[in-house]
Amino acid sequence: MNISQGAAKWIFILGTVSSIIIFLVLTVDTHRQIGALTNAEALSEDVIAGKRVWQKNNCNDCHTILGFGGYYAPDLTKAYRRLGEENLRRVISEPDKYFEKSFRKMPKQNISPEEVSSLVAFLKWTSEIDNNDWPPQDRDRATGAAARLTVSSTVSPGAALFKEHGCLQCHRINGVGGTAGPELDKVGTKYDAAAIKDRILNPQSYNTDSVMPPATEIDEEDVDKIVEFLSTLK
Repeated sequence: MNISQGAAKWIFILGTVSSIIIFLVLTVDTHRQIGALTNAEALSEDVIAGKRVWQKNNCNDCHTILGFGGYYAPDLTKAYRRLGEENLRRVISEPDKYFEKSFRKMPKQNISPEEVSSLVAFLKWTSEIDNNDWPPQDRDRATGAAARLTVSSTVSPGAALFKEHGCLQCHRINGVGGTAGPELDKVGTKYDAAAIKDRILNPQSYNTDSVMPPATEIDEEDVDKIVEFLSTLK
């Protein structure tokens, strides 16, 4: 079909104008929602002080928050949800102990208790920002992510959840994973399912020096699937 020069010109003009209008509408809508999306009402003095601690210690050199920073260490956008307040305090205050057996070492920053509290407040604030689960590095939609991993594969739901909940950051299976926690190759031989589950939910009851956070943020159904997977490792 032949289009005249005049018709092509009008198609171009109308397409350009339509695109500009759509862009402006979406921009206005984004600015209208930005307060709620960024959790702006929770921006306290403590949160702002924590952001200054983050910047002073150059945490972005290794860690990423909201898509900005390095990729040497874990993304911390939702770290508060993953670890909880007490475990965050321990990691920040005693990284040498937490990463004692890890290949990647976090340097001890000698942050004061007041600064630790502010930094935890800052990480709590970032955890509550609605980032539409992007990048998809956190556990808010772990079950869906696990389902995607298991489609057209032989990976069990429990194995996928074990990965999605970040367990491989500290534990190693078949030579893959971190070294901050014990290897789990034969864990199904050492413990039955009930004992494995209890150690996941209450790690400090077996080892008071354990740096493993209790799995309070993981749905019980997900925990049961992980236990089922670990029980097969013999």
